[in-house]
Amino acid sequence: MTDTTTPLYRDPNASVDARVQDLLARMTLREKVGQLNQRMYGWDAYRRTPDGFELTDALRAETTRFAGLGALYGLFRADAWSGVDHTNGPGAQDSATLAELVQRHVIDSSRLGIPALFVEEVPHGHMALDGTVLPVNLAVGATWDPDLYERAAAHAAAELRARGGHLALVSALDIARDPRWGRTEECFGEDPHLAARLTEALVRGMQGDTTAGTAVGEAPVAGAVFAPDKAPVGLKHFSGQGATVGGRNSAESELGLRELHEIHLPAARAGVRAGAAALMSAYNEVDGLPCSGNRALLTELLRDDWGFEGLVMADGLAVDRLARITGDKVAAGALALNAGVDLSLWDEGFTHLEEAVERGLVSEATVDTAVARVLRLKFSLGLFEHPYATSELPSPQQGRELSTALARAAVTLLHNDGGVLPIPPTVSRIAVIGPQSATYAHQLGDYTAPRRTGVSVLDGLRRLAPPGTDLRHAPGCALTGDDLSGIPEAVAAAAASDLAVLVLGGSSARTPDTDFDANGAARNAVSEMTCGEGADLAGLSLGRAQHALLDAVTATSTPTAVVLIQGRPHVVPERAGALLTAWYPGPWGGEAIAGTLLGHAEPTGRLPVSIPRSVAQLPVHYNHKDTEYGGYVDADAEPLYSFGHGLSYTSFAYGPPRLAGNAIEVDVTNTGKRHGRSVVQVYVRRLLTPVWPRTLELHAFHGVELAPGERRRVGIPFGTDQLEQVGAVEIRVAESARAALAVEPLVVRLRA
Repeated sequence: MTDTTTPLYRDPNASVDARVQDLLARMTLREKVGQLNQRMYGWDAYRRTPDGFELTDALRAETTRFAGLGALYGLFRADAWSGVDHTNGPGAQDSATLAELVQRHVIDSSRLGIPALFVEEVPHGHMALDGTVLPVNLAVGATWDPDLYERAAAHAAAELRARGGHLALVSALDIARDPRWGRTEECFGEDPHLAARLTEALVRGMQGDTTAGTAVGEAPVAGAVFAPDKAPVGLKHFSGQGATVGGRNSAESELGLRELHEIHLPAARAGVRAGAAALMSAYNEVDGLPCSGNRALLTELLRDDWGFEGLVMADGLAVDRLARITGDKVAAGALALNAGVDLSLWDEGFTHLEEAVERGLVSEATVDTAVARVLRLKFSLGLFEHPYATSELPSPQQGRELSTALARAAVTLLHNDGGVLPIPPTVSRIAVIGPQSATYAHQLGDYTAPRRTGVSVLDGLRRLAPPGTDLRHAPGCALTGDDLSGIPEAVAAAAASDLAVLVLGGSSARTPDTDFDANGAARNAVSEMTCGEGADLAGLSLGRAQHALLDAVTATSTPTAVVLIQGRPHVVPERAGALLTAWYPGPWGGEAIAGTLLGHAEPTGRLPVSIPRSVAQLPVHYNHKDTEYGGYVDADAEPLYSFGHGLSYTSFAYGPPRLAGNAIEVDVTNTGKRHGRSVVQVYVRRLLTPVWPRTLELHAFHGVELAPGERRRVGIPFGTDQLEQVGAVEIRVAESARAALAVEPLVVRLRA
């Protein structure tokens, strides 16, 4: 029996919807508006003291303004922009204490005792001091391994919740269509199907099983959806941000509706179907209207057509940008709320929603609808009964192992002329050269907290190379700039060695002297920063010094293996005997790379993006429209390496595909002398269609590990509902998109 002396919203046995409606009925308009605001930067809410932490006047002023606090962004964020590092920020052991201190103040400031939602960046691991750093999303895409990523995402969620965080913001929805864009590293790749499968894995791993109303594991209170070690996910960015004009950050996206639906929306739809708790609207416009003010996108499509019932959050300061078309920030806030945004980020527009209601720009009923979504998430987390962290921090060693496993799975061998790799045991002298060879700082990617430890490629080779191996090191040059003075030393080291390992690439590392925009994007690329948010490129070369170093080392005639550590596909001449890319592999990536170079591990990565021959080819993605256009007079029109490409230290043979019920079957044989993993890629080519088709579309994939000489029949489910058409299609099964165009297809006729 319900205790009638206790407000219904305080009854953990009541349904979430009943509790939301009861609480909503008790709130003033001012309190409601407060729940929709996320105005503060979390690092401004506290100050470290010799005895721990103290709250700031800024936090007190914010909670007084709205009689509480709806959400707080980045309480644990640490980076050059926030100015938080190991000297002044919370580490793994005292984060929960800080979170409790802030939460107690918020609850005490709220007439109704409403806790705050702590929103955190978890782009590739929790962006906090001492958090596990995973490889960036582009590296995750290169693994083609959703199961491995799901386990890593679960670990990241457990770290977040143990420290007192709640909502994890994770880039997953952007599709890399122009590698000049600095945020390419945050994309899973250029293909919607690959991104959709990894987005599903992300949601499953972080949120657990929320479909039945309770999560996997013991829920903290009756009716709670999320287990104490699981976190609701906010998927970003919705939608089309990966196709901005010129690859420039936050620029317009000139997308037709069909392109939007076929390429840029499938990952979001997969995330919604998997149960994602929240989405973040993107900065760019779609058909002339910015996403944060686009009702057709946020309400008519997302909610009415897809049935999404979760939270929609605006990107940082995106609501205030709408004032360019509304005339003032009050009207901008009203436009965003009416469009379907529930929670702002750092904006002024939502702080004036009371005035917007008074001016008739938005109804209080619309405010209530958004507030109900914020409250529903808080009840689903069990915050009213257990507002403080209740779970234990997961093992840091487990985090390191998962991060290293992802890094290892992402290493992609692009070419290997003459069998330069793996490094043979007869090689006793190795020159380790290049600006990326002896540092892990540039392996981390953007949105990464300061780190104390890591493993560079040089470190990894020192640890894993056979005893007695003579390792010689010379950086040769810096990542940026024109200083060539270090090249002679590098050439001498290479000439005196049996093999040169040349580690080149880029960096997304920010420094305190970076000039930041108000939303944290880099306004200017400083020091060695060549990638990341705000660091867009007009070209894709590595720069004059790195290319000069490459030319000089390969001219020695010493066999050379080039390793690229990068956040986007750079254009690198094929002058070396072997070329592999590890993307940004995380702090322990050097160990994964060294193990692959030495043959302790197989190169199992496959390209999640096509690699162009030059920037003049762009766009160069594989799934373009199937038109009979020609090449260029002055250059090849095909990419240097196609989507899905990746070599092994062994070889594989595929038999012809066949349809077996609702699955495609193919025999795969390891025809080489080493154990290896092949990624069976199933592509379709539409033959009969009411609209112009694409050349190829990835439809399914499956990784298979085989011993030397082993043959296995691989069955891959073939769901025709994904094709959404009646007619005929070619099914092509191969190891890459380019190879798929050369194999004999299986023609299948689909029936209604």
